[in-house]
Amino acid sequence: MLARPSKIKSASKIATLMEISKSSRHSKITGDFAESLVLYWLSKYGFECAAVDHTGIDLIARNPKNNELMGISVKSRSRNAGKESEFVSIKNDNFEKAKNACKAFGCIPYFAIVVDAGDKIIAFILSMAELEKIAPKGQTTCSWKMNPKSLEQYRSNPNIIIFEFTHQTHRWFG
Repeated sequence: MLARPSKIKSASKIATLMEISKSSRHSKITGDFAESLVLYWLSKYGFECAAVDHTGIDLIARNPKNNELMGISVKSRSRNAGKESEFVSIKNDNFEKAKNACKAFGCIPYFAIVVDAGDKIIAFILSMAELEKIAPKGQTTCSWKMNPKSLEQYRSNPNIIIFEFTHQTHRWFG
């Protein structure tokens, strides 16, 4: 008879048990992952889309429902345990860069915000106009809030597309 496995710890509990030290390239890898994740999700739902290497936008996608051409700037963050509710800061010059790129390609500016927070990866896709309404620019940045109250407001806003993954690390090197 096989021995019963001990209770499996959640990813957040594992993170609290071991000190996490991210790699020196983690920010770059996080950005690449977020762009690929959004591209994959759009493609999965019938959007014709492509990654672009252009200042201001990372993806171009055609919405199959309304034929809108979207120029998407992807912003991503990877949060350590205890920092999951920290806001995502987006520099104001990102808005002008996205506008200029979208003008060049004849598309509508959008932002995708992807946050790896604890045992969850959550992605938001919204037009730049909607982002400016929800998170008005300050002197140098706008702040996309990630606290529970803001997350509920985003979930109830029909102008924000949201998809989310919950994950667990069952075993890790160590």
